[in-house]
Amino acid sequence: MLTTLLRDSRALATLAVPLVLTQLAQVALTTTDTVMMGLLGTQELAAGGLAIVIFNQLRTMGVGLVTSVGNQIAAAAARAEQAEKAEQAGEAERGGEDAEVAREEVRGILRASLALATLAGLAGAVLMILIGQSLTWLGQDAAVVDRVETMLLALAPGLLPCLWFQVIRQFTVGLRRPQALLRITVVSIGVNAGLNWVLIHGTWGLPRLGLTGIGVATSTVYLLSFLALYVSARRDAELAPLLTLNAAKAAPATVKRLVGLGVPIAATYGSEAGFFSLTALMAGSFGPAALAAHTAVNQLVYIVFQVAVGLSHAASINVSRELALGSIGDARRIRNTALACAAAVMTVVGTLYVTVPKLVLAPFLDSGSDRALDIATHLLVVTAFLQFFDCSQNIGIGLLRGLDDTKSGFRITLVGYWAVGLPASWLLAYPLGLDTVGIWLGLLTGLATTAVLLLRRYSASLTDRAAAVPAPAPA
Repeated sequence: MLTTLLRDSRALATLAVPLVLTQLAQVALTTTDTVMMGLLGTQELAAGGLAIVIFNQLRTMGVGLVTSVGNQIAAAAARAEQAEKAEQAGEAERGGEDAEVAREEVRGILRASLALATLAGLAGAVLMILIGQSLTWLGQDAAVVDRVETMLLALAPGLLPCLWFQVIRQFTVGLRRPQALLRITVVSIGVNAGLNWVLIHGTWGLPRLGLTGIGVATSTVYLLSFLALYVSARRDAELAPLLTLNAAKAAPATVKRLVGLGVPIAATYGSEAGFFSLTALMAGSFGPAALAAHTAVNQLVYIVFQVAVGLSHAASINVSRELALGSIGDARRIRNTALACAAAVMTVVGTLYVTVPKLVLAPFLDSGSDRALDIATHLLVVTAFLQFFDCSQNIGIGLLRGLDDTKSGFRITLVGYWAVGLPASWLLAYPLGLDTVGIWLGLLTGLATTAVLLLRRYSASLTDRAAAVPAPAPA
């Protein structure tokens, strides 16, 4: 049993480790932004944090629209490999032709996903600005709202290259060549930090933009990252023959198929992000200190969450591949391996939250109010347990995506987040008087419910598929 787990862990890590590191490097971008917001003051941290919450809400939904691209490309690539092996073994006369059909399918998926990402990026940018203008109706501090609106105007143009980057990323991951992602993202951290400093303080003759400069820097980095990933893929001998940016030639049928798979994923991601976004608004109703504390702890959760995102994506790709090859048993073991790896990481991080909370919070709240630091310290105790369920539910969503079951994840998150989690947050925060801590206890309840339901659905789906496979004929 242990030997099997170690073997499966190594196989999962081959794809998961580069993805986890890439996710952590990507979150370092927003972490750098959050740290610099904190240096500007509590109001700037509250406003910038709220702007990033809104941006992430729309970005996450846009990413969800193209997330299934990696799974579809992985399955097509597996079929191409099977056809090539069959031809080499003399088992199929048309193996070469079948392989080329599968490769053209990869190109078609890429073209359709770029068209979809472009439409989503334009619509999301407009919606982002409209949301910023409506915040005063949602009980937020007027001074904070003014800063949020300006920040969103700077962030909105970055959504389009951000989603283009995600398309190329899914393409490289689906073909199991994600290594360039990490290098590009690590470099972007330094570029982002440098641009932040220059644009905030107006050095080298540039205007002093303050908080807005952080938004301008972020949008610029998204554009540069997309261009760098595209150039890298063009130089890869295996990726270049399949890489195409001609979205105008996207086949309507392929776009429709991706929309059918992507909309439930976008709704699922949006459901989760919306869940957290509303809790940010709830925290803001308790004042700037509570919102600053919520922002700091939410950023910590977001950092750790990237481990689950990497594991979830790797597990999802591997499930798609194994099912294309007819290996249901391996698909079941992938779930156990991903959960075990996530639990090990969450245990280490949770221990740090409980034992050295001030050290963990220092990068975000060192120059903030004592009240914000006190609230955040209490929130970390809840977070130490919450993140187990947060990671489990994200892995569950990825596993179901590997089965091309994107609708179940959305339905389950509606129950877990909105029917259980949000009412629990409201009840604990307001009627029971637990304020921001109550909000996070409600988050924990919703995430735990979602995780249990998703993993049960995956197990039941695999059981149904195994039962549907015809038994081998007797010798």
